Amino acid sequence: MDDSYYYGEGELRCESVALSEIAESAGTPTYVYSYGALEKAYRELDEAFAGLDHLVCYAVKANSNLAVLRALASFGAGADIVSGGELYRVMRAGFDPKKVVFAGVGKTEEEMISGLGERILLFNVESVSELEHLERYAARHGKTARVSLRINPDVTPETHAHISTGQGTSKFGIPVDEALALAGRMGEYRFLDLIGIHQHIGSQITKLEPYAESVEKSAGLVEELKRRGFDIKYFNIGGGLGIRYKDEEVPTPKEFVDAVRPTLEALGTSGTKILCEMGRYIAGNAGVLLTRVLYRKNSGGKSFLIADAGMNDLLRPSLYDAYHEVRSVNNGAATAAAGLVGPVCETGDYLARDRTLPDAAEGDLLALMSAGAYGFSMASNYNSRPRPAEVLVKGDRWSVIREREHLADLVKGELIPAFL
Repeated sequence: MDDSYYYGEGELRCESVALSEIAESAGTPTYVYSYGALEKAYRELDEAFAGLDHLVCYAVKANSNLAVLRALASFGAGADIVSGGELYRVMRAGFDPKKVVFAGVGKTEEEMISGLGERILLFNVESVSELEHLERYAARHGKTARVSLRINPDVTPETHAHISTGQGTSKFGIPVDEALALAGRMGEYRFLDLIGIHQHIGSQITKLEPYAESVEKSAGLVEELKRRGFDIKYFNIGGGLGIRYKDEEVPTPKEFVDAVRPTLEALGTSGTKILCEMGRYIAGNAGVLLTRVLYRKNSGGKSFLIADAGMNDLLRPSLYDAYHEVRSVNNGAATAAAGLVGPVCETGDYLARDRTLPDAAEGDLLALMSAGAYGFSMASNYNSRPRPAEVLVKGDRWSVIREREHLADLVKGELIPAFL
């Protein structure tokens, strides 16, 4: 966990702010993010690429709050987006469109046209059909789309199946041999400019060997395309560097880059800029979810802490059986065997199952650590529960950066027809 979160003066703090102060003012559940942790993680990644012409693109899907995005844009980051909504967000947050790459297997006409209108750096194209649609829309609007082919290197990243994208059976990317054949047809497309190759094998990567293998395979394609006369200006090596949630042995950014540095340096001598897309590593350990214990309960020989945060607020434990460390905000040392569950009407609504947890009393505050990535961004209104507030801390200052939803927000946009 990032050292921006620590115990001081008898309670858990984010930078110089007591989390209890935030909870008392903003309520719970609430996501809290550390500006310092965001900057530290971004700088570590950026510095790991020292000596290489590169751009670190933040994967917006990890955490798309406007304030978080504004901070990263100010650091000099690019943006990796996967929807028109994310494009709208990064433009509102102040990103340079020439630092924006648009990924995703199912871009709509509206999304492609929006990207063309903003003159983004690259569209990462994932199929022949997508390429043909992009050509048609670019021609209609008199634009040229800069294209990067996303390659499927057929490598298993040894991560959770739901976030593994590099196997040959995945919905993502184009096999290398098909990509070569497709490149040979690029002369048919008057409004597309093939200038990049992209690959990404998955998220929460903790082993470097599969990643290095995938980069070497994809770099081979870059070299072959250059030999065939294509001006490949960009090589996107993907991202997915893991963070430590529990006891994982996670490579540092320098180890991550050094594992493929010789390959990247060889490409760099021929004028190819390196892109990477990182979300979890930048945002994950920068955030926590604050929740308050509502009740204690014993049932069937088990003890439960029932909190005001549930699976609609933090889905990862229910969806992936993911582990998040649970800390007492008041630094209580006592622990007990229990499950931390929420108020959602689902047996799968748990935040920590069968664990040794702080022995919290009703009304006590708990913090679920490493919740800055894929926390709020996956939150929902399931059970008609308003989504939580979000807060950003910088030094001794903090501010609400998303208001807690109200009950009226739950029905905003819903209409009762006249025939009812």
